Amino acid sequence: MPKQEIAEIIKKVRRIQIVANRAVNDLFAGQYKSVFRGRGMEFNEVREYQPGDDVRTIDWNVTARTGTGTAFIKRFCEERELTIMFLVDVSASGAFGSVDRSKLDMVVEAAATLMFSALKNNDKVGLITFCDDVIDYFPPRKGKSHVLHLIRELVAVEPVARDTNLAAALEFLSRVQRRRAVVFLISDFLAADSQHAMAVCNKRHDLIAMTVSDPREHAMPDVGFITLQDAETGELVELDTRCPKVRELFKSRAEKRSEGLSDRLKRIGADELAIRTDEDYASSLHRFFRLREKRFR
Repeated sequence: MPKQEIAEIIKKVRRIQIVANRAVNDLFAGQYKSVFRGRGMEFNEVREYQPGDDVRTIDWNVTARTGTGTAFIKRFCEERELTIMFLVDVSASGAFGSVDRSKLDMVVEAAATLMFSALKNNDKVGLITFCDDVIDYFPPRKGKSHVLHLIRELVAVEPVARDTNLAAALEFLSRVQRRRAVVFLISDFLAADSQHAMAVCNKRHDLIAMTVSDPREHAMPDVGFITLQDAETGELVELDTRCPKVRELFKSRAEKRSEGLSDRLKRIGADELAIRTDEDYASSLHRFFRLREKRFR
């Protein structure tokens, strides 16, 4: 990679680091911990039942195997640390943006903010980038240098012009991440339906679908004849945006697609975090944290 490109990547990473750290300090102090920590329990010990113990904690299988007539209980404790996995769709559709930044730019900044939140809470962070298949996998680790490395990888990503396969990324995750994790699946979700794969993932992990979109994907302006090209397949479509019916059809299909995804996520019990290129992602994260915290209470 040319030195100029490397210098630009480093410059962008530094800017993102400053912005993300500010968001973490200003908005998410305490929220991250209350929303994500303590969502799971891990085994601690087996010991003899003592007066005052909750009888519901008695492990009758262990008690029967000892054959001593003494009851035993299993004790669990709150997970001391979490593993946060980011599954990031780097397909070519992410390069689209009708405002001052693309969907992928928004994804990198939002992911960086969450990564620094995890860093502040001493959690492990891992990354999987994918398109039609998994492209890169960075196992979860702790530490600032690791988080900065992951952000550099995201900044340097070259969008891939192939169909997106969400299921392939989720199936890969199930093979490499055995322990429970908080999983951010980040995509524009324009790919084929992957409800089954998401349902399987959410049973083992805490799945959060971060949907990223651009205003031009929700509504078409009246700008006359235009030619649209699918960034992943190269297919061309010509539209006359002067026609109200064309604009209304485009809008209704976008709404139907969005509502369909939301319904599928609700059915499998997974959370949705929606961000848009024309809105402040920090406000979207803050709103998501607040609603999730309220629900868990």
